[in-house]
Amino acid sequence: MRLYSYWRSSTAYRVRIALALKGIDAEVVPVDLLAGQQASDAYAALNPIKAVPTLVTDAGDVLTQSMAILDYMDQIVPEPPLLPRDDAVRRARVLAAAMVLATDVHPVNNLKVLRRLQSLTGEDAGLPWVRHWLTEGLAAFAALIDPDTPFCFGDTPDLADICLTAQLYNAHRWGVDLAPFARLAEIEARCLALPAFDAARPENQKDASR
Repeated sequence: MRLYSYWRSSTAYRVRIALALKGIDAEVVPVDLLAGQQASDAYAALNPIKAVPTLVTDAGDVLTQSMAILDYMDQIVPEPPLLPRDDAVRRARVLAAAMVLATDVHPVNNLKVLRRLQSLTGEDAGLPWVRHWLTEGLAAFAALIDPDTPFCFGDTPDLADICLTAQLYNAHRWGVDLAPFARLAEIEARCLALPAFDAARPENQKDASR
Protein backbone atom coordinates (compact mmCIF):
# COMPACT_ATOMS: atom_id res chain seq x y z
CA MET A 1 0.00 0.00 0.00
CA ARG A 2 0.96 3.62 -0.48
CA LEU A 3 -0.35 6.46 1.67
CA TYR A 4 -0.04 9.93 0.21
CA SER A 5 0.35 12.14 3.24
CA TYR A 6 1.45 15.53 4.51
CA TRP A 7 3.05 15.56 7.94
CA ARG A 8 0.83 18.30 9.38
CA SER A 9 -2.43 17.15 7.82
CA SER A 10 -4.81 16.05 10.56
CA THR A 11 -6.71 13.86 8.10
CA ALA A 12 -3.53 12.03 7.08
CA TYR A 13 -2.59 11.82 10.77
CA ARG A 14 -5.84 9.91 11.43
CA VAL A 15 -4.98 7.37 8.78
CA ARG A 16 -1.38 6.96 9.96
CA ILE A 17 -2.65 6.20 13.49
CA ALA A 18 -5.06 3.55 12.23
CA LEU A 19 -2.43 1.94 10.00
CA ALA A 20 -0.12 1.63 13.00
CA LEU A 21 -2.86 0.39 15.35
CA LYS A 22 -3.84 -2.34 12.92
CA GLY A 23 -0.29 -3.22 11.89
CA ILE A 24 -0.91 -2.47 8.22
CA ASP A 25 2.25 -1.77 6.24
CA ALA A 26 2.08 1.19 3.90
CA GLU A 27 4.73 3.28 2.18
CA VAL A 28 4.19 6.92 3.10
CA VAL A 29 4.58 9.21 0.10
CA PRO A 30 4.89 12.87 1.14
CA VAL A 31 2.78 15.48 -0.65
CA ASP A 32 3.94 19.01 0.15
CA LEU A 33 0.71 20.96 0.51
CA LEU A 34 2.50 24.27 1.08
CA ALA A 35 4.36 23.85 -2.21
CA GLY A 36 1.13 22.96 -4.02
CA GLN A 37 2.10 19.41 -4.99
CA GLN A 38 -1.51 18.33 -4.42
CA ALA A 39 -2.55 20.43 -7.42
CA SER A 40 -0.22 18.71 -9.87
CA ASP A 41 -1.84 16.84 -12.75
CA ALA A 42 -0.33 13.55 -11.60
CA TYR A 43 -1.70 13.84 -8.08
CA ALA A 44 -5.07 15.23 -9.16
CA ALA A 45 -5.48 12.13 -11.31
CA LEU A 46 -5.30 10.09 -8.11
CA ASN A 47 -7.34 12.43 -5.92
CA PRO A 48 -9.65 14.83 -7.77
CA ILE A 49 -10.27 16.93 -4.63
CA LYS A 50 -6.50 17.64 -4.58
CA ALA A 51 -6.05 16.87 -0.91
CA VAL A 52 -4.53 14.26 1.37
CA PRO A 53 -4.78 11.48 2.33
CA THR A 54 -4.95 9.13 -0.62
CA LEU A 55 -4.47 5.40 -0.08
CA VAL A 56 -3.48 3.11 -2.94
CA THR A 57 -4.12 -0.49 -1.96
CA ASP A 58 -1.99 -3.50 -2.79
CA ALA A 59 -4.47 -4.27 -5.56
CA GLY A 60 -4.10 -0.80 -7.00
CA ASP A 61 -7.45 0.57 -5.83
CA VAL A 62 -7.34 4.30 -5.04
CA LEU A 63 -9.20 5.44 -1.94
CA THR A 64 -9.72 9.02 -0.80
CA GLN A 65 -11.29 10.78 2.20
CA SER A 66 -9.85 9.81 5.57
CA MET A 67 -13.08 8.54 7.10
CA ALA A 68 -13.71 6.28 4.11
CA ILE A 69 -10.13 5.01 4.29
CA LEU A 70 -10.53 4.32 8.01
CA ASP A 71 -13.73 2.38 7.32
CA TYR A 72 -11.91 0.35 4.65
CA MET A 73 -9.11 -0.51 7.06
CA ASP A 74 -11.63 -1.54 9.71
CA GLN A 75 -13.15 -3.94 7.18
CA ILE A 76 -9.95 -5.57 5.98
CA VAL A 77 -8.28 -5.76 9.42
CA PRO A 78 -11.05 -6.02 12.01
CA GLU A 79 -8.81 -5.94 15.09
CA PRO A 80 -8.55 -3.73 16.94
CA PRO A 81 -11.94 -2.33 15.93
CA LEU A 82 -12.30 1.39 15.32
CA LEU A 83 -16.06 1.22 15.94
CA PRO A 84 -18.13 -1.06 18.21
CA ARG A 85 -19.43 -4.12 16.39
CA ASP A 86 -22.06 -5.49 18.76
CA ASP A 87 -23.94 -2.39 19.90
CA ALA A 88 -25.60 -0.28 17.22
CA VAL A 89 -26.39 2.63 19.53
CA ARG A 90 -22.86 2.79 20.92
CA ARG A 91 -21.45 2.55 17.40
CA ALA A 92 -23.57 5.54 16.40
CA ARG A 93 -22.40 7.51 19.45
CA VAL A 94 -18.73 6.89 18.70
CA LEU A 95 -19.24 7.80 15.06
CA ALA A 96 -21.18 10.95 15.94
CA ALA A 97 -18.42 12.21 18.22
CA ALA A 98 -15.77 11.48 15.60
CA MET A 99 -17.80 13.25 12.93
CA VAL A 100 -18.03 16.43 15.00
CA LEU A 101 -14.29 16.83 14.48
CA ALA A 102 -14.06 15.26 11.03
CA THR A 103 -17.00 16.98 9.35
CA ASP A 104 -17.87 20.04 11.45
CA VAL A 105 -14.47 21.33 12.60
CA HIS A 106 -11.86 20.18 10.11
CA PRO A 107 -13.48 21.28 6.82
CA VAL A 108 -13.78 24.93 7.85
CA ASN A 109 -10.19 25.02 9.14
CA ASN A 110 -8.22 23.26 6.42
CA LEU A 111 -5.50 24.94 4.40
CA LYS A 112 -7.46 25.80 1.27
CA VAL A 113 -10.33 27.31 3.28
CA LEU A 114 -7.94 29.42 5.36
CA ARG A 115 -6.14 30.63 2.26
CA ARG A 116 -9.42 31.62 0.66
CA LEU A 117 -10.60 33.30 3.86
CA GLN A 118 -7.38 35.26 4.14
CA SER A 119 -7.54 36.31 0.50
CA LEU A 120 -10.97 37.80 1.15
CA THR A 121 -10.57 39.30 4.61
CA GLY A 122 -6.85 39.74 5.29
CA GLU A 123 -4.15 37.80 7.12
CA ASP A 124 -5.50 38.55 10.59
CA ALA A 125 -8.74 36.64 10.04
CA GLY A 126 -7.27 33.12 10.04
CA LEU A 127 -6.22 32.67 13.66
CA PRO A 128 -9.44 33.85 15.37
CA TRP A 129 -11.44 31.82 12.85
CA VAL A 130 -9.54 28.59 13.58
CA ARG A 131 -9.64 29.10 17.35
CA HIS A 132 -13.38 29.74 17.30
CA TRP A 133 -14.31 26.59 15.41
CA LEU A 134 -11.85 24.40 17.30
CA THR A 135 -13.14 25.62 20.66
CA GLU A 136 -16.77 25.15 19.65
CA GLY A 137 -16.11 21.70 18.22
CA LEU A 138 -14.08 20.47 21.18
CA ALA A 139 -16.83 21.59 23.56
CA ALA A 140 -19.41 19.60 21.60
CA PHE A 141 -17.10 16.59 21.41
CA ALA A 142 -16.47 16.66 25.17
CA ALA A 143 -20.21 16.62 25.80
CA LEU A 144 -20.72 13.57 23.59
CA ILE A 145 -18.09 11.17 24.94
CA ASP A 146 -18.29 9.00 28.05
CA PRO A 147 -17.51 10.98 31.21
CA ASP A 148 -15.29 8.57 33.15
CA THR A 149 -13.49 6.13 30.85
CA PRO A 150 -9.73 6.07 30.14
CA PHE A 151 -10.36 6.79 26.46
CA CYS A 152 -13.32 8.48 24.81
CA PHE A 153 -15.66 5.50 25.00
CA GLY A 154 -13.92 2.78 26.93
CA ASP A 155 -10.68 1.14 27.93
CA THR A 156 -9.12 1.19 24.44
CA PRO A 157 -8.86 3.88 21.77
CA ASP A 158 -11.32 3.95 18.89
CA LEU A 159 -12.30 6.21 16.00
CA ALA A 160 -13.22 9.06 18.35
CA ASP A 161 -9.79 8.98 20.01
CA ILE A 162 -8.08 8.98 16.61
CA CYS A 163 -10.01 12.05 15.47
CA LEU A 164 -9.48 13.78 18.80
CA THR A 165 -5.71 13.26 18.84
CA ALA A 166 -5.33 14.57 15.31
CA GLN A 167 -7.49 17.61 15.99
CA LEU A 168 -5.77 18.45 19.27
CA TYR A 169 -2.51 18.64 17.35
CA ASN A 170 -4.08 21.54 15.48
CA ALA A 171 -5.41 23.05 18.69
CA HIS A 172 -1.92 23.12 20.20
CA ARG A 173 -0.47 24.49 16.99
CA TRP A 174 -2.97 27.34 16.82
CA GLY A 175 -2.80 28.24 20.51
CA VAL A 176 -6.33 27.23 21.47
CA ASP A 177 -7.05 27.59 25.18
CA LEU A 178 -7.42 23.98 26.30
CA ALA A 179 -7.94 24.75 29.99
CA PRO A 180 -11.69 23.94 29.74
CA PHE A 181 -10.88 20.57 28.18
CA ALA A 182 -8.88 18.78 30.86
CA ARG A 183 -10.50 15.41 30.14
CA LEU A 184 -9.65 15.68 26.45
CA ALA A 185 -6.04 16.52 27.31
CA GLU A 186 -5.86 13.45 29.56
CA ILE A 187 -7.19 11.23 26.78
CA GLU A 188 -4.69 12.73 24.35
CA ALA A 189 -1.83 11.96 26.73
CA ARG A 190 -2.96 8.33 27.07
CA CYS A 191 -3.21 8.00 23.31
CA LEU A 192 0.20 9.50 22.60
CA ALA A 193 1.76 7.15 25.15
CA LEU A 194 0.79 4.26 22.87
CA PRO A 195 3.40 3.27 20.22
CA ALA A 196 0.93 3.44 17.33
CA PHE A 197 -0.11 7.00 18.12
CA ASP A 198 3.46 8.05 18.81
CA ALA A 199 4.73 6.69 15.50
CA ALA A 200 2.02 8.60 13.64
CA ARG A 201 2.81 11.98 15.23
CA PRO A 202 3.43 14.74 12.68
CA GLU A 203 6.87 15.49 14.06
CA ASN A 204 7.88 11.83 13.56
CA GLN A 205 7.21 11.86 9.80
CA LYS A 206 9.99 11.90 7.25
CA ASP A 207 8.67 15.09 5.65
CA ALA A 208 8.34 16.97 8.96
CA SER A 209 9.29 20.66 8.91
CA ARG A 210 8.89 20.99 5.16
